[in-house]
Amino acid sequence: MKRRKLSFASTGVLVIAVLASLQVASPTHVVTAPFSRFGGLASGPSADAFGRSGAVKLRFALPGDSVDYPLQFAGDPATLSYDWVSPAGAIVGDSAQPLVGSRVQAPDAPGFYRLALRSGGTRQILREPVIAVQVPFARKFGGFLNGYQIGTYVAERFGHGGSTPEGFLEVYPQDVGLAVSEHFKLGEFVTHDDQADVWPKYVALNPRLLDKLELVVAEVSRQRGDSEHVAVGVHSGFRTPSHNRLTPRAARDSRHQYGDAADVAMDANGDGRIDLTDEIIVARAVEDVEDVHPELAGGMGLYTSRRYKTPYVHIDARGKRSRWHG
Repeated sequence: MKRRKLSFASTGVLVIAVLASLQVASPTHVVTAPFSRFGGLASGPSADAFGRSGAVKLRFALPGDSVDYPLQFAGDPATLSYDWVSPAGAIVGDSAQPLVGSRVQAPDAPGFYRLALRSGGTRQILREPVIAVQVPFARKFGGFLNGYQIGTYVAERFGHGGSTPEGFLEVYPQDVGLAVSEHFKLGEFVTHDDQADVWPKYVALNPRLLDKLELVVAEVSRQRGDSEHVAVGVHSGFRTPSHNRLTPRAARDSRHQYGDAADVAMDANGDGRIDLTDEIIVARAVEDVEDVHPELAGGMGLYTSRRYKTPYVHIDARGKRSRWHG
């Protein structure tokens, strides 16, 4: 499905930059198709590497963690090893590690990495999914992380109950154009606060949310019988607790702070404008997705009053059903 981008005045100005193309020493094969002939094997990420929707382009990890990276081979992959390639094309780490099953060890430094398979002197770089190594939540000091203001979560203030994100994606200007899924870019989830000149920024983002959003887009497309043109945009993604406190009518413990919520505007019927009709179509799609995938149950709020310049739908994956009108 191709996407027509929507712009919102509230989004602010972000410098959008696409990740630099990988430049690595030959012999190298960068996989763009799902599977490719490599070392005598048909190899590549298996379908479940991209979530239930088949459209999530990131797999999340903490530094040095073992992470599931499903691969598929037509043959014996026992002689293969792997290492990691940075966006700039540099090999990360001192040596390749043996490939055992579908578990790989994430790099130790936060950032975004591509998996590189090795067979003898040949290297095959898998363009997707990208491993996103997060900065652990514990590295946040007070209300700041590396000079970026995040604020304090409810669980931190009261010392019991509640939750905090597992970690934060470290985002530099060159990262905001990274595709996190088929229809969404990383920059769409950055907090729209007054720290425009502060880099790196930090974003909590839950892959369950990305999976649910993509399933909703797919369901809208299915309902209208048009797989080519779905105009969709994120009005608000991650909100730091400090910014959430300043957001009018925001819930004190809004799911936006945990990275599993997004306010989405979609031209669901394809008529070139966004109105209540689109909201109804999106709402129906959310219900259908939750019926099929109860593990992605969450909140849905319809915001259609005149106080909002553009109607939008709040969608989250909090784990339990909730519905409201804003």
